[in-house]
Amino acid sequence: MSAVLCTALLALTACGGGSAQKPVGKSADGYPVTVASCGKEAEVQAPPRRAVSLDQGSTEILLSLGLADRMAGTGTWTDPVPKHLEKENAKVERLADRYPALEKVLSKEPDFVSASFLYTVGKGGVADRAKFTELGVPVYVSPTDCAGKDNDGGGDGKRVKTLTMDTVYGEVRDLAEVFGVEKRGEKLIADLKGRVAKATKDIDASGVSLLYWFANSDAPYMAGCCGAPGIITRELGAKNVFDDTREEWPQINWETVADRDPDVLVIGDLTRKSQSAESAAAKIRFLESNPATKNLTAVKKKRYVLLSGQAMNPTIRTVDGIERVAAGLRKFGLVK
Repeated sequence: MSAVLCTALLALTACGGGSAQKPVGKSADGYPVTVASCGKEAEVQAPPRRAVSLDQGSTEILLSLGLADRMAGTGTWTDPVPKHLEKENAKVERLADRYPALEKVLSKEPDFVSASFLYTVGKGGVADRAKFTELGVPVYVSPTDCAGKDNDGGGDGKRVKTLTMDTVYGEVRDLAEVFGVEKRGEKLIADLKGRVAKATKDIDASGVSLLYWFANSDAPYMAGCCGAPGIITRELGAKNVFDDTREEWPQINWETVADRDPDVLVIGDLTRKSQSAESAAAKIRFLESNPATKNLTAVKKKRYVLLSGQAMNPTIRTVDGIERVAAGLRKFGLVK
């Protein structure tokens, strides 16, 4: 990196050394470590000490791995952090509720940056990941946003291959390896798998149709077949009324929703303010008053399951989604 650029950044990054210097060979402690990062590679020379996580999904994995003391900041939140992570999360500075400015991120002198979505480290997000690489900061992007997914067609992308929890578990393993806490990673994965097994034990929701509504009442974002909601649906043996599209979150009009008439509505309960009808309460008010939706079977029978935005994204909280939807179907008497 040039001295001019270092001066311009006012020494916000470790211009003279640190992550930019690469030792020859691999040391006895297993570093450097290289992991795949959505078509590129992220290489760390030592366990990160000042990591910045730029999406909530990534943040919650790091917190779940007990890494709060090695995190310098977080950004891009849609929901409150889970209760069991509140204490650890309070130890880490929140740089912004949405995308923090690049300068703010760099002021934390990060030695590692993680993100759940390519968009976060692309045009319109915090900064293109090439900028971080230029500054000697390795960037890891979750495989859930690129493995078997086409992000070139606009919107939220299209699933070429059906997403499974194995890809989420792969993200946990990657981050655990980067930080040198592989045993913690395997324990977290085992815990998540155990919860899925418990939630789905003896459940048969075949014949039950679900609709997943993330946000926006004017041009609503509904889940297609093969992202995180697809994981939930398949684990329970149910059917997504929009399983005929591989788009991640297609915008579908209410007349089409009425035609599909789902048995249950799984609705996002978000705390952000960027779209219309973000909260579950706002969504339900809309559903029960709009002429196109008030006569839906699920609305008339008040079959609502509320999920956090993180549970509807491909994250470790997708397991929360499996648990909550399973509990809802049992409550509604819809499972065999």
